[in-house]
Amino acid sequence: MYSSLRGKHLLSTQDWSLEELEKLLSVAMRLKEERNLGIYHDDILRAKTFFMLFFEESTRTRNAFEAGIHQLGGHAHFLTPKATQIDHGETAKDTVKVLTRYGEGLGIRKTYGTGHAYMREVAKWSDIPVVNMQCEDYHPTQVLADIMTIKEKFQNNLKGKRIVVSWTSAPNYIRPLSMAQSLVLAMPRFGLDVTLAHPPEFKLKPEIMAQAKKNAELAGGKFEVMDSMDDAIEGADIVYAKGWGPIMHTEDEKEGLELIDKYPGWIVNQERMNRTKPSSIYMHCMPFDRDIEVTSEVADGPHSVVFDEAENRLHIMKAIMACTMAGV
Repeated sequence: MYSSLRGKHLLSTQDWSLEELEKLLSVAMRLKEERNLGIYHDDILRAKTFFMLFFEESTRTRNAFEAGIHQLGGHAHFLTPKATQIDHGETAKDTVKVLTRYGEGLGIRKTYGTGHAYMREVAKWSDIPVVNMQCEDYHPTQVLADIMTIKEKFQNNLKGKRIVVSWTSAPNYIRPLSMAQSLVLAMPRFGLDVTLAHPPEFKLKPEIMAQAKKNAELAGGKFEVMDSMDDAIEGADIVYAKGWGPIMHTEDEKEGLELIDKYPGWIVNQERMNRTKPSSIYMHCMPFDRDIEVTSEVADGPHSVVFDEAENRLHIMKAIMACTMAGV
């Protein structure tokens, strides 16, 4: 039915039209509903292979893809640079030219350095669809699961709803900008008003900000930036609060970690959720630092949809593979 998506790379949601994204979401919804009805889909990708190349560890992304292709009748191969010839210097071109002879799809996760450029290079030489499983700039599979979840919770009535994308004080290591950047880019395209909140040292890339503002203008929505979580969260419909590093401010890891520790008050607690609308939802891509980024009271409370959100990773991954590898 959606044959136009067959063979299409998914490196950023910006690469896809809104119509294409809506088609993908409708397939995910259908696959989810039919699975809940006990309808099997193991003929869609029967005997097909999806390669998963991970430069870093993963819980939800790996398992959603692996379980998803199993349910569609295919098989996933888990690859790492160390377990292939990539660590020995094999080029992106040579790696993908071989893999295209063995399977029908490839996902890559590389969140530090030049991950996105590497994926673009792979896609340039690939005869099979290449999926960004997260890079330093984008996380399209997660943000699509987020949109799916918001559509479910608000009965597809997104126009005029306001999502707060807020920084939180997540310690111990420098997290990439990809999640926050994907959210501010994608959410306006679906009719949501976006408020981005962060301390002054935690800005996103200027080209991303410019595109997010353009997306909001084209959709007739609002995009604003605040430096106070309390001000941003007032009357919000959706709170999506997650940490990222001060990457645009400093490349020094020690300085970056000190800046994160400078703002321990940036946490989602019940007092703050009480300032949102009664029907509001709390979201996070996980993993989160409990009682540091978000209190357990909120994470396990009535506003939280984090486990529904995590489940939807499975259905989105299945839809991505079904549409791009089989043209469902």
